[in-house]
Amino acid sequence: MEEVIFVTHNKGKIVSAKKHLKEVNFKIYEYELEEPRSDDIRYISKYKVMEAYKMVNKPCISLDCGFWIDELKGFPKAYVNFALETIGINGILKLMEGKEKRSCRFTECLSYYDGNELHQFMGKHEGNLTNEVLGKDTEEKWSNLWYIFKPLGYDKTLAQMTSEERTNRIKHESVDSFNEFAKWYRNKN
Repeated sequence: MEEVIFVTHNKGKIVSAKKHLKEVNFKIYEYELEEPRSDDIRYISKYKVMEAYKMVNKPCISLDCGFWIDELKGFPKAYVNFALETIGINGILKLMEGKEKRSCRFTECLSYYDGNELHQFMGKHEGNLTNEVLGKDTEEKWSNLWYIFKPLGYDKTLAQMTSEERTNRIKHESVDSFNEFAKWYRNKN
């Protein structure tokens, strides 16, 4: 099975990849890829995987995520890092003060490029925003949004869940782009 390079600098994504891509021969290349300004995570993921391929000249994957809050017309969408760097999770909670409708979702796009073909795998995780910051730091955390995101059907944030609870949630209630890619990759080889 050919080696696939995962280019990322996000420690939480690295931990998740190691957990969900056990059947894929992959190696981590820690590097912060340039991220174009767009609210289309498919475009961002494609751009990043093409840049990654130019660097490593081997089949590679890249993952981009967005966060949509229904009551805020989708904000921050694919601009998660910008929103967290500027207003932070407390600023997001401030924007949501007095709002009863708290539905939101993480969306993700994992792109695979082998130099010839591009394949993209979408993930989606529905949930609701809390009214306050809850939970503790974990090596699996991708984003500070984990402190304010309760997966649909749960009364805990991702930051309050155990690793096992997060894994079981993904297996049963969500579509995870790592898992979608792993299934495709197994069948491809």
